[in-house]
Amino acid sequence: MAATTYERLKLHITPEKFYVEACDDGADDVLIIDRVSTEVTLSVKKDIPPSAVTRPIFGILGTIHLVAGNYLIVITKKKKIGEFFNHVIWKAIDFDVLSYKKTMLHLTDIQLQDNKTFLAMINHVLSVDGFYFSTTYDLTHTLQRLSNTSPEFQEMSLLERADQRFVWNGHLLRELSAQPEVHRFALPVLYGFITMHSCSINGKYFDWILISRRSCFRAGVRYYVRGIDSEGHAANFVETEQIVHYNGSRASFVQTRGSIPLYWSQRPNLKYKPLPLINKVANHMDGFQRHFDSQIIIYGKQVIINLVNQKGSEKPLEQAFATMVSSLANGMIRYIAFDFHKECKNMRWDRLSILLDQVAEMQDELSYFLVDSDGKVVTNQEGVFRSNCMDCLDRTNVIQSLLARRSLQAQLQRLGVLHVGQKLEEQDEFEKIYKNAWADNANACAKQYAGTGALKTDFTRTGKRTQLGLIMDGWNSLIRYYKNNFSDGFRQDSIDLFLGNYSVDELESHSPLSVPRDLKFLALPIIMVVAFSMCIICLLMAGSAAALLHDICILGPRVTEQLHTGAFPVVLAGRKGRSFCLKNLRAMKSRDLNFPQSLHRDWIVIYSIKADPMQGPGSQIWQVPGHGLDTRSFKCSRVV
Repeated sequence: MAATTYERLKLHITPEKFYVEACDDGADDVLIIDRVSTEVTLSVKKDIPPSAVTRPIFGILGTIHLVAGNYLIVITKKKKIGEFFNHVIWKAIDFDVLSYKKTMLHLTDIQLQDNKTFLAMINHVLSVDGFYFSTTYDLTHTLQRLSNTSPEFQEMSLLERADQRFVWNGHLLRELSAQPEVHRFALPVLYGFITMHSCSINGKYFDWILISRRSCFRAGVRYYVRGIDSEGHAANFVETEQIVHYNGSRASFVQTRGSIPLYWSQRPNLKYKPLPLINKVANHMDGFQRHFDSQIIIYGKQVIINLVNQKGSEKPLEQAFATMVSSLANGMIRYIAFDFHKECKNMRWDRLSILLDQVAEMQDELSYFLVDSDGKVVTNQEGVFRSNCMDCLDRTNVIQSLLARRSLQAQLQRLGVLHVGQKLEEQDEFEKIYKNAWADNANACAKQYAGTGALKTDFTRTGKRTQLGLIMDGWNSLIRYYKNNFSDGFRQDSIDLFLGNYSVDELESHSPLSVPRDLKFLALPIIMVVAFSMCIICLLMAGSAAALLHDICILGPRVTEQLHTGAFPVVLAGRKGRSFCLKNLRAMKSRDLNFPQSLHRDWIVIYSIKADPMQGPGSQIWQVPGHGLDTRSFKCSRVV
């Protein structure tokens, strides 16, 4: 079987079946999907009924089961990224999700609403930029991995031979993958970033390509997915490959990034920077060793560059990482801790050269992959830099771009593009392409994990920090804060549904998307806004504030200090009260997508503020219904 999939397709729709016709030259295959039995069969073009409604499509992403039944997901719009060794690379731009069912009359109102929500989840994942494919080339493997394969491997279908870590529609293609005869209709799709440029230095033209492959194992969003799982898969794991093609010769340099490979979490709790927590009972060494055993098998030597702060809340993670490397005592692993923020404080980004000088000898030892125009392997890359910060985004992006430039300098000199002693940084036209491409890569990785563009991209684009860059970093940080606390739960659930980590069961006795909530929790956001507004009023009208606050105050669980006469008790989302705002937190590994099992409900409505006759008009009593609590002179007791 040739390692290609059909490039040109037509979808013919009838009330009973989907017919996917292969329109490549000489092709007569038709994939038939029964909309009632869901059976998949292979036929020929003459079986397509003339009454079918026809439309062009550019690939089958797969099928997924929701409350209403099965859905077929197809690519309806694509954009050409470029040509990769005579193979065209495409970016999927738009999709369509088609129901097998002709009507939804078999669903209850609750099921209809749930199905609508699940569809919104699927469409949300599809709306995030970053799906790439080729019908003739295996994008999931590096050049070096592809060079070290057998003839049998070359004859496999793209789906069979793909690196499953990077096939984001693997779950959606499970029905097609079970039938080898239909594999030419099964299109493996990569999620990440690809850019390709034709460049010129010293009158010599070469192709420069940058590919980032995001792993679908332990996939998710910032704060919700950290550390590793029991199989050793790290959160936010991305393999980035930089490729040069000149006069038939090909060179590549591969790096990886991934969350600190320990069992730790950092759940959103309304704080700007939640405290990271290391699991104190887990067997860290087991997962840690699994992670690096697999990395060494795939990539060889591991040079860890840990960029987290070596003080404050990040310090325990840095220390634990260093301790685990020391305890493992594997000669294939080297560990380097570089406190990025400390070393580069006060805009001293030139100090990054300290790290580059420190790892220069190691980088020369790891080398890069190079194959000449005759197909002979000249050098192999013996290992990778595994970089990380807390998010594996902003600091990591900066360091990876600098390491990649140093490797590219050596590659272009060896290929004869650069003269001896000539610096890549001096090539203004190429430097602009290089910096912008790495900044675009940083933004793509950040949007997929954190929901916004990357921070510090002004340095990546210009080579220096700017005031505008600092302002943009502040804006992106605010957007991240909002999304991480109020919308990322939906994003995480969407990814889990898309990847098959959660499967919809329409026979469940209760809706997995609903949870009973007290009315006061539904009203709390409104009351908080009103309370904050009245707090401002109190600052302006302190003397008469108490009269304005009659019947509308709320006491939060952390309000324990004395509140002075005339001051307004601001509504606080305390340690427990915050739980209300975390409505999107998922129950990890559970059978449904419910909110957390226990939402803390310890807000106490206080009403009827009145003067205390025993103390005179200057004092007041706050009466708490059902708790028998009176607080005189605005002294409040903690109630739990």
